[in-house]
Amino acid sequence: MAVPAPVRGRAGAATPAPARTPHVTYALIAVGTLVLLAGPSFGLNPGYGTGDARVCAEQRFEQRWGAVPAELLGHAPPDAGRLAALPPVVKGCTPAPDPGKIPVLSVLTSLFVHAGWLHLVGNVLFLYVFGPGVEQRLGRARFLLFYLGIGYLATYGYALAEVGSEESVRALVGASGAISGVLGGYLRLYPRARVTTLVPVLLFLPLRFPAWLVLGLWFALQWWPVGSAVPGVAYLVHVIGFSAGWLAVWAAGLWQGRRAS
Repeated sequence: MAVPAPVRGRAGAATPAPARTPHVTYALIAVGTLVLLAGPSFGLNPGYGTGDARVCAEQRFEQRWGAVPAELLGHAPPDAGRLAALPPVVKGCTPAPDPGKIPVLSVLTSLFVHAGWLHLVGNVLFLYVFGPGVEQRLGRARFLLFYLGIGYLATYGYALAEVGSEESVRALVGASGAISGVLGGYLRLYPRARVTTLVPVLLFLPLRFPAWLVLGLWFALQWWPVGSAVPGVAYLVHVIGFSAGWLAVWAAGLWQGRRAS
């Protein structure tokens, strides 16, 4: 868990206390939370049943609203044959083809679908901590475009990397790619801001480190498993999103500097 605290850097810049409420950050968190509460993952909606029925409904929900790499590159949902190759989470549960699904829009919906409350809380925590500072610098409209654009880029990048693999027909859900972009943008904007971090190996002792160290270590931990078979975690999405976020903020600053000159 990490909570940033303002601190002066050599250039005199600090992580700003937002001059205005970060409405976009809070709205993104709210939409993701509402989707989880209304969907089958949280178990509040009785329409999805209980037990195995709910687990099956969750798989189908993610396949319907998540981004499936094969769909994105083929511009059409997989047929029944490809879906039947997916291992069912419960016996007799097979996702059904959905010819009405629009693959390019599924990237947008996938950013607000999460595989359970732990998945959501992990993403929401990072967005809540690092989102306001980036939104403050970019402005609300540009921050929203930045967030969604990085989410699309990371998802399509992952789809290209998984061509022909078993993962190409599995639904990708969650805002990890977009939020990783926020982390990359934050690192570019506030590399010397102090981040209070709870260190598990030291019994969760809170320590303060510069953002470049905390986020740099986080990036290294995402890069390390790329290419290995880690079920349920698309580390490549995190790497692409983080890198794209850093580069986008760097390019925006370079462009603004040239305009000012």
